[in-house]
Amino acid sequence: MTLSLANVTIDCTDPRELAGFWTQALGWTVAFDFDGEFVMLSSPGTGSGNGTSLSLQRVTEPRSGKNRVHMDFAADDRVAEVRRLVGLGATELAGHKGPGLTWTVLADPEGNEFCVAQHD
Repeated sequence: MTLSLANVTIDCTDPRELAGFWTQALGWTVAFDFDGEFVMLSSPGTGSGNGTSLSLQRVTEPRSGKNRVHMDFAADDRVAEVRRLVGLGATELAGHKGPGLTWTVLADPEGNEFCVAQHD
């Protein structure tokens, strides 16, 4: 049996609005939009069923508390990437440093947390 990650889904109150942030942040495109209730993003050239996608799913309640799962991204220039993401609407929450790795915790416009890391 082979298991592969196909999709990561973020619950949110406005999938189309949040898609605007994530398409700009990742350089991905909207692959499917199911009436604004479920919006699937994919990286260029991947399309449906090829590679991992990011989906945004409408829920009625806003996020509360800490995410139980979050995405980690790598960047060659973490400081510049964090600055770019904040310019797109992200909020910088915290910075951390560990052996050989520095990362910044951010939140997307709906408060879903994610990290941007850079190896030292």
